[in-house]
Amino acid sequence: MQKLTSQPVSLDIRDCGLMPYAAALALQLELCARRQADAVGNTVLIVEHPPVITLGARKSENKLKTDARRLAACGIDLLTVGRGGGTTAHNPGQLVLYPILKLKSLNLSVTDYIRSLEGVGIALLAEMGVTADRRKGLPGLWIGEKKIASIGVQIKKWVTFHGMAVNLNNDLSIFEHIIPCGLDGVSITSARHETGRTIDLPAAKTRLAHLCRQHWTTP
Repeated sequence: MQKLTSQPVSLDIRDCGLMPYAAALALQLELCARRQADAVGNTVLIVEHPPVITLGARKSENKLKTDARRLAACGIDLLTVGRGGGTTAHNPGQLVLYPILKLKSLNLSVTDYIRSLEGVGIALLAEMGVTADRRKGLPGLWIGEKKIASIGVQIKKWVTFHGMAVNLNNDLSIFEHIIPCGLDGVSITSARHETGRTIDLPAAKTRLAHLCRQHWTTP
């Protein structure tokens, strides 16, 4: 039986608005180091990014259809990062959350954490009338054969960073430049595409914050 934490664990949630990917990564790294030292508590960053494509740690899963020069001409940045997973894309209208959590403070294993991260995304989409689910062996959230959310995490000394990106209102044409997560033939979708209506982003952020507190705090 897993020992329950004896101290209440709170969660600081920050709405970072539209933030360049490199700035968000620098903030994550700073908070990760401070969380390792217990200088800050568990934190979640909620962000939108200007157009950017990121390459993950698994080189075999990093597949681009468009070269870096052409991406730059289209106003899309290209960055390599250390998270798990392969190539993914971010742009405005996509909601991204970066949990900076000390897993031991929540008595979570790595597997537990990934499941809880997926659970947050599934619950958020459900409230928009979108039924998404996990697919064994394939990270992210899916609606049948269509992918609606990408997950890629990194953990240092039991503290998490990177996280999950959920497609809500974003322009899906950015995904035409990549093979998402190295999976050929994957179709990308969004909550707007699935429901036929524009999602209220401020309301989605409020609900996301509530779900994060449900999953990652203790009384």
